[in-house]
Amino acid sequence: MKSPLFTPENSAMLLVDHQEGTMGWVGSASLKEIKMNTIALARAADAVGMPLILTSSMEDQAQGPLFEELQLAVPDAYANRVLRGGVVDSMKDEGFAKAVADTERKNLIIAGITTDVCVVYPAITAVSEGYNVQVVVDGSGSPTQIADETALRRMESNGVTLTTTNQLIAELAQDWSSENGQKLMQVLFEEILSKQH
Repeated sequence: MKSPLFTPENSAMLLVDHQEGTMGWVGSASLKEIKMNTIALARAADAVGMPLILTSSMEDQAQGPLFEELQLAVPDAYANRVLRGGVVDSMKDEGFAKAVADTERKNLIIAGITTDVCVVYPAITAVSEGYNVQVVVDGSGSPTQIADETALRRMESNGVTLTTTNQLIAELAQDWSSENGQKLMQVLFEEILSKQH
């Protein structure tokens, strides 16, 4: 099946469980880079008016709150975040599933912590429910490299498209000289390009 082009007009951004506690469990990639990419994704969605859904699980437990830089980058989305109980597959949480359905978008962009628990299941569930799904690999991470690779392979074999932050933002922009393209280029420069060596 040919994957559709994701645009700001037909897509929604879902950022799952980027919590202070869960972030500490990541060993498959640089935490600094994951944070940088996550903020870029959130700001990109916000800049072009795409639906942006943040969700967290059991904030009063070891998982903790969403990391502070994300809270500050998109305060409105943070204030409206979906607070979940212990349901692992966020697409099976009533509040989250309703928030996703209410966007009326069939293209979902997902990043989260951890890839092997909090991303793999909702991504596969969303595909099974008829959504087109792209998972942003460098906005996600797992405790180990093998855990991350296994989750990515499982998602890909179930129809999920894998992408990266820069690739996804370029897809949303399509034309850097357009109004949205200019906004996205600014986010890309401020959050990623200006911070690389």
